[in-house]
Amino acid sequence: MLLHGLRAESPMSGLDRRNLGPLQVLAQSISAAAPSAAMAAAPAVAAANAGTGVLWSFLAATVLALLIGLCIAQFTRRMAAAGSLYSLTAKGLGPVGGFAGGWALVIGYALLAMAALAGSGLYLRDLLDRAGVSTGWGVVAAVVVVLGGAAAVLVLRGVRLSAQVVLVTEALSITMMLVVFGLLLGRTGPSLAAFGMDHGLSGTVAGMLPALGAFIGFEAGASFGVEARRPFQSVPRAVQVTAALCGVLYLVAAYTQVVGLRGALAGQVEPVMTLAALQQVPWLSYLLDVGIAGSFFACVLATTSALVRVLLSMGREGVLPARFGLTHRRFHTPHVAIAITVPVIVAVPVLLLAVGAVPQQMFVALLNIAVFGYLIAYLLVCVAAPVFLHRIGELTRGAVAAAAVTSVALLAALVTFTVSAVDGWYPVVFAALAVCGACWFAWARPHRLPAVGIYDETTEADVLDGRS
Repeated sequence: MLLHGLRAESPMSGLDRRNLGPLQVLAQSISAAAPSAAMAAAPAVAAANAGTGVLWSFLAATVLALLIGLCIAQFTRRMAAAGSLYSLTAKGLGPVGGFAGGWALVIGYALLAMAALAGSGLYLRDLLDRAGVSTGWGVVAAVVVVLGGAAAVLVLRGVRLSAQVVLVTEALSITMMLVVFGLLLGRTGPSLAAFGMDHGLSGTVAGMLPALGAFIGFEAGASFGVEARRPFQSVPRAVQVTAALCGVLYLVAAYTQVVGLRGALAGQVEPVMTLAALQQVPWLSYLLDVGIAGSFFACVLATTSALVRVLLSMGREGVLPARFGLTHRRFHTPHVAIAITVPVIVAVPVLLLAVGAVPQQMFVALLNIAVFGYLIAYLLVCVAAPVFLHRIGELTRGAVAAAAVTSVALLAALVTFTVSAVDGWYPVVFAALAVCGACWFAWARPHRLPAVGIYDETTEADVLDGRS
């Protein structure tokens, strides 16, 4: 029912609307990207292709992430949605494009949460091993279960509580990592060798893909537009600041590792640990294990919080059963989506470990599949941005240029990622996920899809309370 041209109730009612501060929104985006963990591992992965040109690979990936954030901002400056890129893409490409983006985003969020849980288990196991405590895969599984349960409680109790936890956890993790890199830089000293390009331009470009993978999740703040106090300011700012901050942190990490390891970064399994040992400060490894495990746990919280809000939107649109759209009366969170999602996120890595999966390989596999989902979601939202702006009569040349450059780069990254995985088992997984998506699409269309893309709308109560 409409009163004075306004809705009596927002389509996103039930969430804790307009109560999340800008710093808390920023914390969600930063935590989902897990920069502390990426600082330790991503430079070595990128260096396998880029060599000493890894610094330039991360610089290019930072620019690309900022351009993706700019495309996302075309939507988030104008609408507040809990469905993140799923809802935004639908406003540009329609329900079919929105559905495709939503399925890709669900894959990305879910697999990243699984990988982050496994990552926490791995680094806490390493911490015990360094302390002389013999461990096995059971320790990793136990950590996954315990942290998964803790994440479920925190996400259920409310976005403000989980935001405070991720803010403190990630701030401590980043501070700890900067202390580690600062100490290592102080011992190695400056060098121009980090600005080389020994594998040529092609190697540097190839290094962009794993460098870009370090940024996935940085858009998570877009899922909290409904709960943000000033969504049209805090959400786009959070996404852009996260991309810029992560870029700076990754450049610092890459520079330190290239200089400290004297060009031998490629192929290092634990580059920072190796660097700490070379500089005869092995105690830094303990700090690193704690910091990275904490960063991964913050990533689990932020990513799960974003995922259940996407599922809530789908439940209210009829794309998923309506129960997914319910919210807890006291905590104002998607409690049904949490109750269904978290056990799956915990069960998958535990079952993989139980059937003999090597923890490190499992972590990498989950992360790679997550990257595949994110790349598709980013590509679709960038393509959707100029279409959306044209539809509302606000298209500019700058927006077209940003979307064009970003879409081409993302498509190239997606093709490269797919081609590089052809000889392995990834194509089977991707094909299975595509079949699942097609089956879901067949169930949802045609009568449900037109509802895709709901977002928060100003109500009469908002106007009376001065919250419009």
